[in-house]
Amino acid sequence: MDFNLFWSSLGPMLLGAVKGTIPLTLASFVLGLLIALVIAVMRISSNKVANGVGRVYVSIIRGTPLLVQLFVIFYGLPTIGVKLDPWPSAIIAFSLNVGGYAAEIIRAAILSVPRGQWEAGHMIGMSRNQTLLRIILPQAARVSVPPLSNTFISLVKDTSLASLILVTEMFRVAQQVAAFSQEFMLLYLEAALIYWVICLILSTAQTRVEKRLDRYVAH
Repeated sequence: MDFNLFWSSLGPMLLGAVKGTIPLTLASFVLGLLIALVIAVMRISSNKVANGVGRVYVSIIRGTPLLVQLFVIFYGLPTIGVKLDPWPSAIIAFSLNVGGYAAEIIRAAILSVPRGQWEAGHMIGMSRNQTLLRIILPQAARVSVPPLSNTFISLVKDTSLASLILVTEMFRVAQQVAAFSQEFMLLYLEAALIYWVICLILSTAQTRVEKRLDRYVAH
């Protein structure tokens, strides 16, 4: 193995992470959370149509591979006249995927809030929506932080799939360097190491956030 190549490729791969992997992860996660919140509210709605639509959405997202979803958007949509560039395609696919999984996390967190909190909101004259926004969601947010953090960490790794639709992120850089140098084992292990370090940093941050939130939970 050429370890000089390891060090010389480290800079471009880290740049790929900074300019590609991290922005792709952040954009997809934020949009995914917005989708998840809408779907979660639909899932707890007494409206049968809204509830049904939310249930079907979650079923489709959780029942199909992320890679297939990515290919449907990038390669499938052009066949019906909708052509998207690689970056928007990746963001849409990852956001929809995050939305499906995070929706169930948020829904479970909302349902974990005692029913008396809804009744308390009603007693002081709040509507159901006001109670949800001002009382229920702040409490549910604290409960949902650990599983949502795990979803975020998983998304960091999942963004490597974007290389298959020519998005220039970290793993795409590793593929390009490996194809040129033929040092596939070295470059792919280097990519794995960078992903591991990023996830380790995020896991450490997650633990600290959970400890801070735990101070506000009665035991």
